[in-house]
Amino acid sequence: MIRPATKEDHAIILDFLPNGYPSDRRPLHQKSPIAQAVGRDHFTLLELVPKKGKFLQPYEEAYIGGEEREKIHHIIGKITISKLTQTARMELDFVVKELISKNEQRFIDFFNQAGPINTRMHQLELLPGIGKKHTTEILEKREEKEFKSFEDIKERVKLIPDPMQVVVRRIFAELNDEDKRKLFVQI
Repeated sequence: MIRPATKEDHAIILDFLPNGYPSDRRPLHQKSPIAQAVGRDHFTLLELVPKKGKFLQPYEEAYIGGEEREKIHHIIGKITISKLTQTARMELDFVVKELISKNEQRFIDFFNQAGPINTRMHQLELLPGIGKKHTTEILEKREEKEFKSFEDIKERVKLIPDPMQVVVRRIFAELNDEDKRKLFVQI
């Protein structure tokens, strides 16, 4: 389920630094405001420069696509989780959970459509806490009837860890580059 490289069109602001990074030793008049954000669709971590006079708030959604942007002047580029400010790291957990909740069907589709990687491993086994036994049970249950929600998965698969939390943990593992295989994050 590795997706081809795609660009984000919308980002959720995690932190806004109106005076740039504190570690930047240039004079104040030479610094530019910086926003750290996470992409709405592919969880890409981004560094953005807002348009002059625009102040961004945490959790605010900003258009960053190729058309005329209202709030964002330009995208500096992708950043790693280690480059996030303390505030951005704290907000990231909440924002990721919120994005998963708003797009639950996308992740349910993963549970319904995930396939084998090779003869020994299945994509479902890449999810933290999902081993061969859970994978077999998920495959059997989805064969009977597709899953409709995270709650449906919890009810039908015995002793499975919370499916939403499993997805959150996988996204953070991908953001931390703990696995070269990417299911949900675009790096």
